Amino acid sequence: MRADKSSSPQPPGAMVIPTENAFRPRIDGNAGDEAGTLRILIVDDDPSLRRTFPHVLARPGRMFDECGSVAEAIVRLECQCYALILLDYRLPDANGLALLDWLSEHRRDEAVIIISGEDAIDAAIGALRGGADDYVRKPYHVAQLQRAVDGALHKGALERANTLMSQRLKDSERLHRYLVESSPDMIFTLDGSGRFTYINPRVRALLGYERSTLIKRPFTTLVMPEDIDRIDTLLSQPSSLPGESFNVELRLRCRREGGEGGNVTVSLTGIPMVTQQDDRRVVGLYGVARDISERKRAEEIISFQAYHDQLTHLPNRVLFKDRLELAIAQAQRRTGALAVMFIDIDRFKLVNDTFGHAEGDLLLRAIANRLSATLRRGDTLARLGGDEFTVLLPDINQPEDAEVIARKVLDALATPVALSQGEFRATVSVGVALFPRDGTTAEDLTRHADAAMYQVKRSGKNAFRFFDPSLNARHRDRIALENDLRNALARHELELFYQPQVSMAAHSIVGLEALLRWNHPTIGPIPPTTFIQVAEEVGLIGEISNWVIETACAQLASWQAGGQATPRVSVNLSACDFQRGDVVATINASLARHGITPDCIEVEITESLMMNDTADVAAKVRALRAAGISVAIDDFGTGYSALAYLQKFPVSTLKIDRSFVRDLEGPMTNPIISAITGIARGFELDLVAEGVENAEQADALRALGCEVMQGYLFARPAPADEALAWLRHPERLFHAAGVLM
Repeated sequence: MRADKSSSPQPPGAMVIPTENAFRPRIDGNAGDEAGTLRILIVDDDPSLRRTFPHVLARPGRMFDECGSVAEAIVRLECQCYALILLDYRLPDANGLALLDWLSEHRRDEAVIIISGEDAIDAAIGALRGGADDYVRKPYHVAQLQRAVDGALHKGALERANTLMSQRLKDSERLHRYLVESSPDMIFTLDGSGRFTYINPRVRALLGYERSTLIKRPFTTLVMPEDIDRIDTLLSQPSSLPGESFNVELRLRCRREGGEGGNVTVSLTGIPMVTQQDDRRVVGLYGVARDISERKRAEEIISFQAYHDQLTHLPNRVLFKDRLELAIAQAQRRTGALAVMFIDIDRFKLVNDTFGHAEGDLLLRAIANRLSATLRRGDTLARLGGDEFTVLLPDINQPEDAEVIARKVLDALATPVALSQGEFRATVSVGVALFPRDGTTAEDLTRHADAAMYQVKRSGKNAFRFFDPSLNARHRDRIALENDLRNALARHELELFYQPQVSMAAHSIVGLEALLRWNHPTIGPIPPTTFIQVAEEVGLIGEISNWVIETACAQLASWQAGGQATPRVSVNLSACDFQRGDVVATINASLARHGITPDCIEVEITESLMMNDTADVAAKVRALRAAGISVAIDDFGTGYSALAYLQKFPVSTLKIDRSFVRDLEGPMTNPIISAITGIARGFELDLVAEGVENAEQADALRALGCEVMQGYLFARPAPADEALAWLRHPERLFHAAGVLM
């Protein structure tokens, strides 16, 4: 909670008689009504989500209000308190951080869960630093949101209970000093030697002792041995500091039925009793002991939740970092070594997507138990979140010690994990970083172990690897490339080049392939093979593909407006584009916007795309063909070529991969090309050969039945103005290639 609304303490030694109003419970803004209903405010600019949340989050005792902007939320908060706010990160008038700032400035107690579609980790860090209790990233599973809401409300209830308990303690102390006999606290007085002279009846219920058995006995007989030194020091102070009160937490012995012992944690307030004479001598002590066992348990629960993962009960990121920093400091003093392991579960998403998050949680707990069993006493296993774990291995004498443990981790998962839906053979990828060789800070060691783990993922998973400095350089280059790519569209750094597809029989240009280039401001031109995979992994490929389609259509419209007849232009689409439901609509909208007929555009897709999701991809290919748009299979023959999918997919063109063309030496030396030309004829498909670089290859292709070619023999990819020159004078391409007209 953001604000501590406890009342100001009274001056030391003061004993003030409270007024009637002091006994009434204070209301600092209820988050519900008298029946205990919890109010939840939904702040989201999407009306459908605002209507959906109350259905999926409905529980007895919950009420929901909704609004669509930060300004509306503030108006509601000025009139009503809430137990929880579900806050969209991006809103029409500001982002969610503005509302977090308002709550902090007004010392409000509402718990906040940020719901965001932002991929950048900085958004989550900013939200949590701004006071958010949790951060849920879109798209999310309903169960994930429900757990986050239940957790936030539960945590808020504990904090409110803790705050209320502390408040009641402070408010009641003033009254209960006078209502001794009926007080719920143990109230007593001690003489100058620290012996009981009075105890109220509460002592029997609290500690199990009769008052008469304690009179004239030292107070320290009730104190647990671990706390005696502290209380002895405090009891000796009143003689030198008359009038000074003190407050301390102590554990007092208790006696239960059957003679069983135990202890109770109390908050003890001691006020010296002084004479009325001028010398103001201390003659004893007035004490109030309040049972705070429940409050301490609540604090322990809150503290545990703050430093542990609630699913596996392992240390979380915060506690792991603290222990790692302590271990580094100790290793530096002793000139020792340690290791950090970063563990990621392979194919974990498959379990969540196939069997549900409940099964995923069961798998996480099972793996956590197995990993714990492989470690030494003194090692720390932590869950960072999701399917990521880290391990701290202090006192490593040599790298081989970490290697032994890494192998044990892999072996521990050799036996399948039993889930309610069946067995699942889990594997992990493990990265290891050593101190001081691979870093001297917690951040560096964790980051380097993560980089090593990522390399294992790329190399086939289910293995371990030690960090290598070259990995760090590649990691930095990759991050720099990602950051630059995010700005490439906004900075107009992308450009389309065009390469002609020529007909040897007609001596004409029958098509142009649009090829994407990135004009990096410092590196220079970057081919798509370098950055397309990055764009797919970081979720930028949809934006880039839309730009390619729009730019190609705009260029065609520009050429046609200038009176130039244009051939068909091919654009390459990623498999990710076909996972979106709007790829067909996007292309049709761009054609309509620029007044281009569908036969002017061809879409190139890969064979592997067709094998991933036949039904869905086939439907979209049919929709493109129904709209009059040609569809070509790029790099045909290199993947999962099969006649079956050519029957299911109404494609129009096959493109022979350059790897087959490169090896051509004569018309009968490549049976694969012969087979492809036969397939194209049998299915009545157009055929294009890529990568034609010399006249011998062109002659061989013609002899094998392929007349349309594309490659350096005719022209390299070039900007739009050079492509326009080819369209106006196509004969130049054939002269340059040494082909007579």
